[in-house]
Amino acid sequence: MSGFVDADSHIIEPGEIWDLIDQKLYDRRPVLLQAPSDTLYKSFNAFWLIDGNIFPKSAGKGSANLSTPSASENQSVRTDIDLCVRELTDMDARVRDLDRRGAEIEVVYSTLFGVYLTDDVELDVALCRAYNRWMADAWAKGHNRVRWTAVFPLTSIDESIKEMHYSKDHGAVGVYVRGVEGTRTLADPYFFPIYEEASSLDFPICVHTGAGSPPISSVFDVRISRTVPHSRMLPLMGFWDIVVNKLPERFPNVKFGFIESGASWVPYLLHQLKRSTKIDDGRWGPKLFRDYRLWVACEANEDLPMLLNYIDEDHIMIGTDYGHLDQSFEDDLVTRMRSREDVPSRVIDKILDENARGFYPF
Repeated sequence: MSGFVDADSHIIEPGEIWDLIDQKLYDRRPVLLQAPSDTLYKSFNAFWLIDGNIFPKSAGKGSANLSTPSASENQSVRTDIDLCVRELTDMDARVRDLDRRGAEIEVVYSTLFGVYLTDDVELDVALCRAYNRWMADAWAKGHNRVRWTAVFPLTSIDESIKEMHYSKDHGAVGVYVRGVEGTRTLADPYFFPIYEEASSLDFPICVHTGAGSPPISSVFDVRISRTVPHSRMLPLMGFWDIVVNKLPERFPNVKFGFIESGASWVPYLLHQLKRSTKIDDGRWGPKLFRDYRLWVACEANEDLPMLLNYIDEDHIMIGTDYGHLDQSFEDDLVTRMRSREDVPSRVIDKILDENARGFYPF
């Protein structure tokens, strides 16, 4: 093995997941819908019907582009990754792909739960529970090399804590949140019981890109703005609120990671922190990442020599977004990273392997 931990890969949820939903809610399970390709949805023409709404809504205000369902025309024509590998229905094949990619371990994030699905507490609990049980089974078949982050029904803190304990016992290595959850920021005291429990369990908070806030999403149409403002920007909002409100001081064992938004935003937010606090004592840089237990996932083609002036070299890791349509041009990430001459090889080793092991509790 080359010493590579893929800090961000994905499952494209198969329909079989919903066979695991609580039987009393089976009639409310997500249902696959398809449309012709000559509508405004074009090749994004398959959807999950959940609670009377379609996900992903791929055009119009409040829209999002997701690589699910696999029946969508733009997904069904893919030849880069076998369907059974994307959907985690053949775990031996998924592990073989790890070997092909030179990865020892990957951390799998949900695709569908990248958008806010429902306000209905009972349905929210059932959807998250079904997903987490599917991923627990995938982990059990994946030779401990396919780890995952749990999705929580954050409409219910009590049920979320139950899912935290279940997931921790079944191969999960963190909780997947968006930078804004519904109408609450991550610094809202509503979430404090989650952080308290995560602190006791060594369960990191993984702030992943995603359209987690319907009020924010309602402003944007992906045909005009793509996914940047209401999806990729949300982890930046989460970072700001976590730091400004000093959550790492309140919860001294919790680790926070910021995943799939790259790392080039870090200098800007640190500049704004220095400017807004009027404090210039060296804390707004690598020291902040060390003291506050913050990690960020970079992309292979970012300006790492510049970023390492702001991010501690032990707190930057990398993911491929594997499973999705490639967004970072990282098909041969390990080779590309190890061929860089502008970053010391020992730091490349940390980014590819050691730092993710410091963040995720493998």
